[in-house]
Amino acid sequence: MTFKERYLSGEIEFEAIDDYIDEWNLRDDGETLAHFLGLDADEEDVWIDESDEALKEMLDAKRNR
Repeated sequence: MTFKERYLSGEIEFEAIDDYIDEWNLRDDGETLAHFLGLDADEEDVWIDESDEALKEMLDAKRNR
């Protein structure tokens, strides 16, 4: 499961994203970080252009639907 799937299901806290980033950094398969985390293009843009908090807010909105 991706970070996003596990976060949205309530299995992990948002801060676990750092562990996923660390794991991705150890890989050498060409997969993008966004894909590895399970983020779509809009989520990736918010994360890059704004902040971790903005991404968390966006995911929380999906989590509470």
